[in-house]
Amino acid sequence: MSIVSESSPSAIKTPKPNLRADILSGFLVFLIAMPLCLGIAKASEYPPIAGIWTAVIGGLLTTFLSNSQLTIKGPAAGLIVVVATSVVSLGEYALPKLPEEEIARLEASGKSEQEIQKELQVRQIRMGYPLALGCAVIAGVIQTLLGLFKGGNLGELVPLTPVHGMLASIGITIMAKSLFPMLGMPAAPSSWTPLELIRHLLGFGPDPSLVPPLTQINLTVAAVGFLSLVILIAFPYLKVLVKPLAAVPAQVFVLAVAIPLGLVLNLEGVGKSAGLTTMVSVPNIIYSDNPLNALRGAFTFPDFSAVLSLPGLVAVLMFCLIASIESLLSSQAIDLIDPWKRKTDQNRDLMATGIANTLCGLVGALPMISEIVRSKANIDNGACTKYANFFHGLFLLAFVLLLPMVINIIPLAALGAMLVFVGFRLASPKEFFHTFQIGIEQLLVFITTIIVTLSTDLLIGVFSGIALKAVIHLIFGAPVRSFWMADVVIAERNGDVPVTISVRGAALFSNWLGVRKAIDRASEDSSEVILDVSETKVVDHSTMEKLHCLQEEFLQQSKKLTLVGLENHRPLSNHPTAARHNLKKS
Repeated sequence: MSIVSESSPSAIKTPKPNLRADILSGFLVFLIAMPLCLGIAKASEYPPIAGIWTAVIGGLLTTFLSNSQLTIKGPAAGLIVVVATSVVSLGEYALPKLPEEEIARLEASGKSEQEIQKELQVRQIRMGYPLALGCAVIAGVIQTLLGLFKGGNLGELVPLTPVHGMLASIGITIMAKSLFPMLGMPAAPSSWTPLELIRHLLGFGPDPSLVPPLTQINLTVAAVGFLSLVILIAFPYLKVLVKPLAAVPAQVFVLAVAIPLGLVLNLEGVGKSAGLTTMVSVPNIIYSDNPLNALRGAFTFPDFSAVLSLPGLVAVLMFCLIASIESLLSSQAIDLIDPWKRKTDQNRDLMATGIANTLCGLVGALPMISEIVRSKANIDNGACTKYANFFHGLFLLAFVLLLPMVINIIPLAALGAMLVFVGFRLASPKEFFHTFQIGIEQLLVFITTIIVTLSTDLLIGVFSGIALKAVIHLIFGAPVRSFWMADVVIAERNGDVPVTISVRGAALFSNWLGVRKAIDRASEDSSEVILDVSETKVVDHSTMEKLHCLQEEFLQQSKKLTLVGLENHRPLSNHPTAARHNLKKS
């Protein structure tokens, strides 16, 4: 439900009163989004322009479909691993190996075994891209149906710690993959797991015949990449020392340094002589001799032939699951810091994202989510309504059409540095310390999710974290029945006395929707609800976290949610959202 006061910007039916603020914020977010869209697409094994199209569709379409006021829709770093893995696995499914006659021809031309393997990987990615688009279209349709049939709350069933572990493992993978373009090193085999990639970086990878990449750093490319990374790290301190920089996004300052430096160092020529791709490449549409052909070349259309294959079904599941969960969590987080405390209709937003993702898959763009970093920047820049998202997409469209020559002189090393920086933020040591503060058992789940994900893939990693969390709950005495059913009793209302809800058995991530439904039902007739958990054996961290968020929501609605009955529960740490285990019920 959307809560809008008469004084909030979204209560005004036209964008005109907030036009100046939304245009300015949209422009500033566009400056941040443009290099990230290019870098995320490149790291996802998509053409760079695919990331731009995603943000354009996210801005121009979802603005009018969703009621989410301050979220920015576009490609996200959290989906890089999902998309890249899908492209590679679908490409391997479509082309397991080169035809024998093709191998013979390449050998006859003097190609080494490694060069032939590289040629196979290039073709697999080329074939996997349209197959991944086909899976993305189906995932978008499923997302749309989930929103239409009120499935927007399903993301709340996933426990928080495995999700954070998944994001941290994505961050580690992004850093490992992005170091190659940042330092001008030859790319590693795309079929390797993240752990194999990290081993390769350290010099003891799964293929001993490959030269350790750190011995093949191109110093010219690395100079641009390393300088870009230093700027990103130092920029918060630079802004304090040089006041005019406070209004400039860090990514824009990086490009302002990296582009002229790349031209002076002739990065394009350096790349050609070393067999590396060092510059971004997007189609030049308007200024082409044949704009219509250039426009056709800017889009790729989906291939649905592998959707029902095992890698195709996994891709559909991952696109739908990870994108939906990330988007829902991001929009909920942005709602909490909305200055006007407006609430996103999660079902409507999921349906809007699904429709937009379906269109993205049809034209060759990346999947999109509500992106939290750009959304936070949107709020910080003074955006008032959802039209800031629209203008961010409009500026991107204008830039790619009118100034493609500027995009094509952006060094990939600079984009690689930006992604290394983004990856570090996802897997920051602060994330490990914060998880440890919540409880040692949460850190165990967190690290297990990371290790399994890096060794296998995201799906297995997340499920391993969920499974370990379930085992820990069983050890602490949670009844098996509580894993799929919330045992709640709502007391009858008696005059002005607050409604009391008693929870028995356990309050867990998996039965949270049942608890939440009871709270919502009780709050319809009363401005104060008391949740009594004295009869539970376990109250897990995810439930404690969500109850804290729900208490904030109640306050915004001039209501009150009180949690009682924790006197006999032992918290597993001093953190306010730590899991609780009832000593008397053990």
